Amino acid sequence: MAVKTIIGAQWGDEGKGRVVDYLAQQADIVIRFQGGDNAGHTVVIGKAIFKLHLVPSGIFNPKTTNLINTGCVVNPESLLQEIANLEEAGINTTKLFISDRAHVVMPYHRILDGLQETSRHDKAIGTTKRGIGPAYADKAARRGIRMGDLLKPVWLKERLSVALEHANREITHFDGNQISFDAMYEQCQDWGQKLSNRIIDPTIIVRTAYKANKTILLEGQLGAMRDLDWGIYPYVTSSNPTATYALSGAGLPHNALSDVIGVVKAYSTAVGAGPFPTELADSNGEYLRETGNEYGATTGRPRRCGWLDGVAIRHASWLNGFTAIAITKLDVLDDLESMQICTHYRLPNGELVGHMPDTPILETVVPIYETWRGWQQPTTQIREWANLPQNAKHYLKRISELAQAPIIFVSVGAERDSIITIKNIKGK
Repeated sequence: MAVKTIIGAQWGDEGKGRVVDYLAQQADIVIRFQGGDNAGHTVVIGKAIFKLHLVPSGIFNPKTTNLINTGCVVNPESLLQEIANLEEAGINTTKLFISDRAHVVMPYHRILDGLQETSRHDKAIGTTKRGIGPAYADKAARRGIRMGDLLKPVWLKERLSVALEHANREITHFDGNQISFDAMYEQCQDWGQKLSNRIIDPTIIVRTAYKANKTILLEGQLGAMRDLDWGIYPYVTSSNPTATYALSGAGLPHNALSDVIGVVKAYSTAVGAGPFPTELADSNGEYLRETGNEYGATTGRPRRCGWLDGVAIRHASWLNGFTAIAITKLDVLDDLESMQICTHYRLPNGELVGHMPDTPILETVVPIYETWRGWQQPTTQIREWANLPQNAKHYLKRISELAQAPIIFVSVGAERDSIITIKNIKGK
């Protein structure tokens, strides 16, 4: 039995998609366990660049079943467009399925997301305005529409009347234009018709794969610092992109996990508002952004860039129980004379802490750095740990120490094969 989950160890955008794509070449099923189309995973295959938002990153292996499971919220319009783009590029999507229990991101959710974010003025949280928060709010309030509802006209009509009445009251509060029930009902029926062959009961496919000892990968979005409960609240997503939720969102028992792989970018990036202690507002930050092409896969927004934050890595490792880590974008650092790693925060009272404080305190901390010498030679063609520059090895080992987990992969480029696989680096 091999059930592995791939977890973002920072603020998201760590390169989880390329790690899932790499591992999916040997996987039987890839399950997306949370989130919506508000973040993306970029996968590079040859000269082709694919930006996935809802579709699991195992879609490029024709033998792999891909499941958007119950913990997700799904914008059918966005999903249909993503499927069309993949099929136009020659990618087979016949083994892509959606849980009938996953909630639908409705047009009114997107409208409300935009209206609510605008109403926050200078206190905006940096939402992508794609309706994810309002969709999860409706789910928690038990007035959400689920994917399976799109296939049940009578049930759908009852559910939609309740949900839309509440949504229109909120829209009116923000002086927005109300949505017609008839138009919304017709749109839902159209989505149901177009997606009917993909909407399934996920318990059957997941249970069968698990009991047959198939290789299962669980894929989330964003990172631990955007977790609804343990991230930089309120500047977080509306679900839990952590390993303990992965099993719930995927429909697996608590003891199913065999591996938790944390994906760590060799420096730090973030999109959206909120505290980001190691952010660089200087030439180093600009260098990381331009060299690493740090622009959001979903929105195109420039990412905030900074030195590696070891406190965040330590926090993520504890929450998720990393059994190993995969380090991405090492090659972005190739030309630097030196780089820094934050190991602790200094509080306003002078106290040094190595744990992640709550948001109001995090906004006041000063990062405490170690300086590491660069290697100033290209790593993009290296495929063996032994061939890495010595200073690169030192830097990587320090990240492993902070995460308290061994390194199994080091990515040195965006392409699928630009990866170093490591079995044991102790003593090397």
